[in-house]
Amino acid sequence: MQSRSAATSSDLQRSRARRLTAVGGAAFAAASIALVATKGLILSRDWLFAWLLLGLLAVSLADPKRWVRGVVVDWLPLMVVLLCYDLSRPVREWIGTAPHVLPQLDADRWAFGELPTSWLQHGLYDPGVAHWYDYLTFFVYLSHFFVTLAVLAVLWKVSYPRFRQYRTLVVVLATAGFVTYVLFPAVPPWLAAYEGHIEPVPRTLAGMWGAVGIEPAHALFENRGEFYNQEAAIPSLHAAYPMLLLLFFWGAGTWARIGLGAYVLAMAFALVYTGEHYVSDVVIGWAYAGGVVAGVTAVRALRRQRRAPPLPARAT
Repeated sequence: MQSRSAATSSDLQRSRARRLTAVGGAAFAAASIALVATKGLILSRDWLFAWLLLGLLAVSLADPKRWVRGVVVDWLPLMVVLLCYDLSRPVREWIGTAPHVLPQLDADRWAFGELPTSWLQHGLYDPGVAHWYDYLTFFVYLSHFFVTLAVLAVLWKVSYPRFRQYRTLVVVLATAGFVTYVLFPAVPPWLAAYEGHIEPVPRTLAGMWGAVGIEPAHALFENRGEFYNQEAAIPSLHAAYPMLLLLFFWGAGTWARIGLGAYVLAMAFALVYTGEHYVSDVVIGWAYAGGVVAGVTAVRALRRQRRAPPLPARAT
């Protein structure tokens, strides 16, 4: 009787937890829709983190203690690292490193004879006309601001050990990007064109807000009216994070590899077509992601080797 009663109580607790999670998730989804409708799409990291924590609270109503611990132990250190991106420009200006224009420009010209951004826009871009691929590149580009955080949130909820593994990769990649942006700031194609180094390169993303019918929230505009450091083209973290996802979930099966591989290529096309990055920026971003995965994997293997008990000596 006691075991049956305990089982019944456990079932009731699980049922209550599922109901609370469903109600909290529905309320958060409704609030998100209302926020976008009234304030616009929030892309700035500070607001995104705040909204993410509210979302995690909404689906953690059955276990609020874990949410409190998660905010302090799991998320705040990650937030600090990712928010350092916004400091890369003032730190770069403080130490006096000048933005680079020619290395990435010359690399694309050497590899392709002409700039891929230019011939893509000559063949596809119609000023004032939004084609299906303009919508595609717009949403693929914007996914950069949400996908990594969303994946981390899902892993935190359903697979905490995997969350910790992926968080480490994200932190190392973001740190490597920050250091590079400070020591080697690089100008993207649209800015090189604006400064007169190459022929005009329209920022196709700018005109898509009106076509889509939404606007970025006012909190988006940091760094002199921009929501990101505009002289941080190398490496392209927009390209690096999809590659990091592909490598991290490589063992999840063929369909996962196909889907994430398509995302990697779609992001690369979007970045080059819209004038946000050179092909060389994208390739370097992929290399950073691969290097981070290889480096972190090697460090973990070395730690496991050091922790392993020594093998018994062979009898002579």
